[in-house]
Amino acid sequence: MNQETLNSKKETVAKITESFKESASLTIVEYRGLSVAQISELRKLLKAEGATFNVYKNTLVTKASAELGYSELDQYLTGSNAFVFSKELNAGPKVLAKFAKKNDLLLIKAGIAEGKVMDAAGMKTIASLPDKNGLLSMFLSCLNAPIQKFAATVKAVADSKN
Repeated sequence: MNQETLNSKKETVAKITESFKESASLTIVEYRGLSVAQISELRKLLKAEGATFNVYKNTLVTKASAELGYSELDQYLTGSNAFVFSKELNAGPKVLAKFAKKNDLLLIKAGIAEGKVMDAAGMKTIASLPDKNGLLSMFLSCLNAPIQKFAATVKAVADSKN
């Protein structure tokens, strides 16, 4: 193998490693059978959520994952895989799960979330979690509930004295 090819592969491994580090989650999907139009649509949906859809050789991803200590991921790196890196934990998995419901050729195989290698079921669980805004609204409603109950009690006491 010539030096130019080796340098190209090293650059790709470095790029994959950097994507691993910058992302909150990685999802591995099998995309065999999807048309170019379907893949383009998926890329567009993922980009809107701050996620990227990349196709790399499994051997290069194996090297990058080994550098970062995710050697458990190797068992899922067979066949035609695409790698979805997402900045928010569940943004990529959520889009993929929704897309997979309409297109049964897209198969979620595994991924990494919160620094742990997860199988397909784990990634689908991550996809079902509410996003950041949903969690904030739940938290705020929990904070607001006692205040609302107190205000209703005070109003009821005031109404009963009148």
